[in-house]
Amino acid sequence: MSTLRQPIICVLGHVDHGKTSVLDSIRGTSVSKKEEGGITQRIAATEISVNRIVELSAGKLTKSVFKVPGLLFVDTPGHVAFANMRTRGGALADIAILVIDINEGLMPQTIESINILKKFKTPFIIVANKIDMISLFRKTQKTAFPEFLKEQREEYVNDMETKLYNIVNQLYQYNLPSERYDRISDFTKAVPIVPASAKYGIGIMEILLTVTGLAQKYLSESISKVEGPGKASVLEVRRGDSLGLTLDTILYQGTLKTGARVIVNTSQGIKETKIRAMFVNVSNRSSKVVEKSTVTSAAGVRIVISDSYDVLPGTTIIEINGKNNEEAKQELMDESKIKIELSEHGITLKADTLGSLEAIAYEMAQKDINIRSAQIGEISKRDLIDVSTLPDPMDRVLAGFNVELSPDAKSSLMGYDVGVITSGVIYHLVEQIEKWLQDRKNSIEEERKQGMPVPSKFIIMPDYIFRAAKPVIVGVKVLSGRIKVDDNLIREDGKYAGTIKSIRDGEVSKKFAEAGSEVAVAIDGVTLNRQIFPDQPLYVDINEEVVKALRARGLDEATMATLEEIIKIKRKENIFWGTKV
Repeated sequence: MSTLRQPIICVLGHVDHGKTSVLDSIRGTSVSKKEEGGITQRIAATEISVNRIVELSAGKLTKSVFKVPGLLFVDTPGHVAFANMRTRGGALADIAILVIDINEGLMPQTIESINILKKFKTPFIIVANKIDMISLFRKTQKTAFPEFLKEQREEYVNDMETKLYNIVNQLYQYNLPSERYDRISDFTKAVPIVPASAKYGIGIMEILLTVTGLAQKYLSESISKVEGPGKASVLEVRRGDSLGLTLDTILYQGTLKTGARVIVNTSQGIKETKIRAMFVNVSNRSSKVVEKSTVTSAAGVRIVISDSYDVLPGTTIIEINGKNNEEAKQELMDESKIKIELSEHGITLKADTLGSLEAIAYEMAQKDINIRSAQIGEISKRDLIDVSTLPDPMDRVLAGFNVELSPDAKSSLMGYDVGVITSGVIYHLVEQIEKWLQDRKNSIEEERKQGMPVPSKFIIMPDYIFRAAKPVIVGVKVLSGRIKVDDNLIREDGKYAGTIKSIRDGEVSKKFAEAGSEVAVAIDGVTLNRQIFPDQPLYVDINEEVVKALRARGLDEATMATLEEIIKIKRKENIFWGTKV
């Protein structure tokens, strides 16, 4: 039987639903609160040993029931961090914990997390956090969930059950059958939900036992220990401390040793370097790290390399030994390819890592937002120049996730007709992009209404004749397109049919009227029943130069049909009209 390594676990969920609090409660400390200044030294991974789980069980369990040596929690919560930890086969995390505030239910980042877990086919459990915020909560010394529940009033239990099944119903809408963890007989058919209070440590033991049980029963193949060259995922690149450039990583396969030759993915391509030093956390309860000459998977490791390369976060560091060099280089080359479907038109996307790009692209696809270009790095002046020169104004938007504008981009931003949107939260970024696109569309529409004539057709309604001349004032029905003030008109024979001087809808003066409208118009330059007649179609005159632009714009079917009618009218005098465009 193969030896199992520690399963790698990632925590996801909506902002303020308690992801960090759950992690703090699991490791038995609040490093983020107690060790200000020291937290920056800590490596972003927590090892929970079997001894710690046995300790939490208060004597109910022994080490003999465990096949894994412990659990490795990635301390950087969020589905972007999850997406950044990638291997050739997909997500690095073996299992995930999705934290949901039991009082709020599913929120935008919860749904994003569900989407990305589905995409990577990662098994997960749900922690229904903040049960201490339910009315009539009674604080007890008993943190095991079943014992805690016995101490609560019936009204509290009923309220908690109602909130829990609200989450169950919401999850069902996303094709995710779920149930409270202690009511599931087959964990392959339902997602387990563990009610918990990270604040008081309630349900933490059940979280650890559920994750451990699932890993041991269903993930033994994927968490089997693989001997040989080490592979680690780069979570974060740190610069400027006493050690110089360091890489915070998760070692997920094999063993790494000081002095080993490794290859890394950088902004300049694949580079070879050496491991100069390695550090691991002293313990879960401390921000201090200690140096190690050898580290075995799975583990959180801070690696110091010999060269100051611009290593890309979200990529892999692989040990090479002469035998696996080509295979390792190919793996890094495959990893560096941006696997995003690009379109001829769409937004320009910049992000901090490959994983971020792919996670955002996935969410954009759900909203039918096209991406024209996707790259890693800050938003530069060159980006502004490139995007500002795009011919389609709907494409002139730059979206940045977890990236800043370069100094020269900031100083010259006002000089370019480019929408720049940045955020560190995906759903905020998507919302802002959607709003920008809608606003730009409305703006273009408004400009179009006030500028270029639209191929339009209307008839004078014989029952609504108010004045026959100087100007003609009549009621009309707009059959296609959009008529507007100052539009010149022609008849079916191509002759001039006046100019629209005003449009009114009841008492309201308007600049334009859409297809289907019935409005009163004043037409100057003609006399009714001489040049123009009731029930005979009139057309908005257009210049030959705008035909190409109108065709490229892809107007609605009725308007395009009217354009073709106008072209036929014009060709009665010039058979080539509309062809030289």
